[in-house]
Amino acid sequence: QVQLVESGGGLVQDGGSLRLSCAASGRYPMGWFRQAPGKDREFVAVISWSGVLTDYADSLKGRATSSRDSAKNTVYQQMSNLKPEDTAVYYCAAAAGRAFPNRAYEYDYWGQGTQGTVSS
Repeated sequence: QVQLVESGGGLVQDGGSLRLSCAASGRYPMGWFRQAPGKDREFVAVISWSGVLTDYADSLKGRATSSRDSAKNTVYQQMSNLKPEDTAVYYCAAAAGRAFPNRAYEYDYWGQGTQGTVSS
């Protein structure tokens, strides 16, 4: 069973930044998703197994950067110029059978989520 442990959420002001971390018990393509109250879970970003390839939701392009430290089996999600509409629970996920997925159903393992709140 793959275990994912997220950290790094918190409260920031409009225009602020957050750096989320996700420590995994193995090495996989990793994705980030978020879910705001009353809304569906939505794709945020994906990073390939090697870390060479990344992709981001249109709403976060230019504001988000994914990276990974393979030695630590940890991925990071840096987000800047945050807005109140970025407030959500952020989840990391691991894909055991796909190379570069961007849909929630393509992921096999999920972290517990970390709250990110942006105040106006």
